[in-house]
Amino acid sequence: MAILYEADYNQWVEETVKQLQNKNYAAVDWENLIEEVADLSGRERDKLESLLTVLFEHLLKIAYWES
Repeated sequence: MAILYEADYNQWVEETVKQLQNKNYAAVDWENLIEEVADLSGRERDKLESLLTVLFEHLLKIAYWES
């Protein structure tokens, strides 16, 4: 399944979920799954930072709109 990870990420996710649901642990692409789980917190932090930046930009525009 490691080749599928490189070729079609969305299909890899679907197949990985199926393998885990069916408890077919031998077929799970553990290396890439571990990497994805480890990267989750970084992606979430980046997303939060981006959303907060946009929020602050909008708040500044509102605060200084009349100026």
